[in-house]
Amino acid sequence: MGIILSVLNPSTLLYMAIGVGSGICIGALPGLSATMGVALLLPLTFGMDAANGILMLLGIYVGAIYGGSISAILLRTPGTPASAATAIDGYAFTERGESGRALGISTISSFIGGVVSCIALCLISPQLAKLALKFSSPEFFMLAVFGLSIIASISGKSLAKGLISGAIGMLLATVGVDSITGYTRFTFDKVYLLGGI
Repeated sequence: MGIILSVLNPSTLLYMAIGVGSGICIGALPGLSATMGVALLLPLTFGMDAANGILMLLGIYVGAIYGGSISAILLRTPGTPASAATAIDGYAFTERGESGRALGISTISSFIGGVVSCIALCLISPQLAKLALKFSSPEFFMLAVFGLSIIASISGKSLAKGLISGAIGMLLATVGVDSITGYTRFTFDKVYLLGGI
């Protein structure tokens, strides 16, 4: 309950509103993504309280994701990669002269999706954290096998090419420091390979 009260603080809401507004402006500009907007405006949060700064950055990110749909609907150029599908359907509304309706639909759906996903994150994240801590080598192996089976299912007619490309991807993923044991693999004593490829 204390977290909700701290978020509903007027100064926190002001910083969040500033973040959402600047995020919408950044997202509406084609070529600037939400993560780039957060990176560009990160220095503004250095002098702020931690909660205000994090909520402002969160507002920038969420606003930029929504703002990308504005240019996607009006110009058929997605402002962010997340609004690439909006450029197809949203611009059809603009061609028919219903751009206001498309922007309204985008605004309402972004708001509802944001609220529902925030509530779901608050309710589900503790259980997901407990589940993630139980992951060990067998589960990671099964996850890799699942990824290979997905590659095999979408590779179409050339199953061999899909499996070979998946195997090459898995081989490249083994370079660097093992996240479980901490051993270095295939780094050949090169420091720049410690982080992986």
